[in-house]
Amino acid sequence: MNAATNDQTLAPYARIKQHIIANIESGLWAVNAQVPSENQLAAQFDVSRMTARRAILELTQDGMLVRSQGVGTFVAERRPMLPVLEVRNIADEIAERGHHYGNRIILLERETATEGIAIALGIAPGSPVFHSILLHLDNGVAVQLEDRYVNPHTAPGYIEQDFSRQTPNAYLSRIAPLSAVEHTIEAILPSAQVSAWLGLDSPQACLQVLRRTWTAPHIATFARLIHPGDSYRLSGYATVPAQPAPAFPNPQEFHGTKS
Repeated sequence: MNAATNDQTLAPYARIKQHIIANIESGLWAVNAQVPSENQLAAQFDVSRMTARRAILELTQDGMLVRSQGVGTFVAERRPMLPVLEVRNIADEIAERGHHYGNRIILLERETATEGIAIALGIAPGSPVFHSILLHLDNGVAVQLEDRYVNPHTAPGYIEQDFSRQTPNAYLSRIAPLSAVEHTIEAILPSAQVSAWLGLDSPQACLQVLRRTWTAPHIATFARLIHPGDSYRLSGYATVPAQPAPAFPNPQEFHGTKS
């Protein structure tokens, strides 16, 4: 056991996680290497098997480990998990990986709602909406394009925010607490403009998440989140129950980016 895993101020399961992460990040355990079993870790750290299991399960959910029933647990290929059924601050996700978060603000303005956006937000066509496009960066590399429409009734100060200091998610979580969320997930071929923003040298499939959020009784936001397909994998579980809502507009009607 190295010094990094001998911090007695940590909970036992956290010390096991720290031990596993240290061995992976140091290169001692390479991708596809089998890690010690729950029983072996329990004996090594003098804890119960359930404690060791919690550490392994959490690292599996984080995408660092992969489990094969009846075979064992192995070091996963290092691709961040995209928690599509949760609504998290991407800046926090990047920081938790020990990386530096940054962003580039492409657009932040007031617009009038097209028919497709009006349907998505449950408002009348021509109503005012706030529109933002941000590029989120992980150690300077683009990992998500966030194209978001906001209902001014739920966040009237949205257009005045400095999103170089906080993400839209962080601001909205404080101003318009989430009561429900709805997702549609699909693989897409991005437009030339989106490819340029994401820094894609050649055409490739991307993961697109269409997300609507509610601050009861209003639909608060409608966002399109696009990730390079070779950088993320999907994972997560529902933490907020969905509620009946109008269907998403036809993707052809959703013109979230500008040429």
